[in-house]
Amino acid sequence: MSLFTPRARRATKLMLLAALLAFNGIVVMAQQEIPPPPAAPRSPRIPKPVEKTLANGLRVIVIERQNVPLVAASLVVKNGGEVDPKQLAGLADMTASLLTKGTEKRTAPMIAEAVEALGGSIESGARWDASTATVGVMSSRFAPALEILAEVVRQPTFKEEEIERLRAQYLDDLTVALGQPGTIARFVAQRVVFGDAPYGHPLSGTPESIAAIRRDDITRMHQSYYRPDNAMLVIGGDITAEAAFKLAETNFGDWKKPSAQMPAAATAIAIKPAATTAAKPRVIVIDKPDAGQAAVIVAREGIRRTDDDYFRGIVTNSVLSGYSGRLNQEIRIKRGLSYGAGSQLEVRREVGPFTASAQTKNESGAEVASLLVGELGRLSGGQLPDTELVPRKAVVIGGFGRSLETAGGLVNQIASLALYGLSLDAINSFTNNVQGVTAGDVQKFAGGRLDAKAANVVIVGDAQKFLPELKKVYPDVEVIPVAELNLNSATLRRS
Repeated sequence: MSLFTPRARRATKLMLLAALLAFNGIVVMAQQEIPPPPAAPRSPRIPKPVEKTLANGLRVIVIERQNVPLVAASLVVKNGGEVDPKQLAGLADMTASLLTKGTEKRTAPMIAEAVEALGGSIESGARWDASTATVGVMSSRFAPALEILAEVVRQPTFKEEEIERLRAQYLDDLTVALGQPGTIARFVAQRVVFGDAPYGHPLSGTPESIAAIRRDDITRMHQSYYRPDNAMLVIGGDITAEAAFKLAETNFGDWKKPSAQMPAAATAIAIKPAATTAAKPRVIVIDKPDAGQAAVIVAREGIRRTDDDYFRGIVTNSVLSGYSGRLNQEIRIKRGLSYGAGSQLEVRREVGPFTASAQTKNESGAEVASLLVGELGRLSGGQLPDTELVPRKAVVIGGFGRSLETAGGLVNQIASLALYGLSLDAINSFTNNVQGVTAGDVQKFAGGRLDAKAANVVIVGDAQKFLPELKKVYPDVEVIPVAELNLNSATLRRS
């Protein structure tokens, strides 16, 4: 006789079925929680840029991409902070920033209101190697937007009241920035690497240099470098090349090329890193007793944008930097000595800087300096497995891809290639070039270009808390009280 009635047997079957379904659900969920392997990166296919040079020497480049009804345009002057006169650091950036602060036809508020009425944006500024004015707008409103862009570049008035307003803003920003150990360390690192050469001063200037800039300096900078034969106009987005060239001719065709030759500094700048001429790298401590933490930077010369090592360099930097990079893994994740550690490889027309940095409590300043230097050495001599290299290359490729998603980003990438004399077609080979970098390439680059033995060390913080330990490794350390720091000189000391 069965122990189960038909009803009991049916209930048991239902329970077993429910259990089986639940188990299968768990299996399915477990399978779903395992992400599929990443697909091989694909190179973006950017339409071939079309270009022409106007009679006055202005190079015009157009990239047609009609996926969204937006257009961006950037007028790029091929010089920036590197042509700042000595003791007038920040002049190029101030000059470029003032472009949108008033023209012969419109005041600063009128410019802002006109662009806002078009639903667009306009901005200007300088960096190393370039000064730019950029506008972005719906394609149906691009013609009046480009007219405003041409106006601010060609007809700025540089009114005294706007200069003084901007000067006050710069000085306020510098006051805040120079109270931070991290900013001081970055400024000092630039001076240590480049000395009195053009890349040595802060791009945004110093309190002394900003205070010294006069309107005549600004107008002279504009007259010397803002000229069609030293500029290019890059237009990208929902526009045809024919329409873009016509608008370029209308707005810039009568821009007169001065009869005077370009300043010598604009065409042949000798930027020789100070570290290449020094007997040995410098180890500098800026003593800031009120600092709540220490900023640590290891700095040396890096590479040019046009160097053959460029792709090896940016992959090597990716291995070191980022949340999953070696510096952050060693200093933050493993040891808990910082909220973040990373590196930066800045590429420019001439050799730019490489820096590895972190901020930490004062007591661990010396330890973090040793760890930063140590990781550079470890990368050149140790193993770099594919499980580490492949994801770091993916980070580089992903960042590049995201930069092309907007019309403005696309224009910036093309403008950068043009600025450094590179083929515009290189934008479509970026992914393959990154993918081609091997572990051996990274190790060779790290050992040759990032040799820690040639690196300078800068620490800004409360020196009494880390100096004894630092001197055990670097007995010849230079100590400069923050009150005696002079960012206007390679000596870094007030005379």
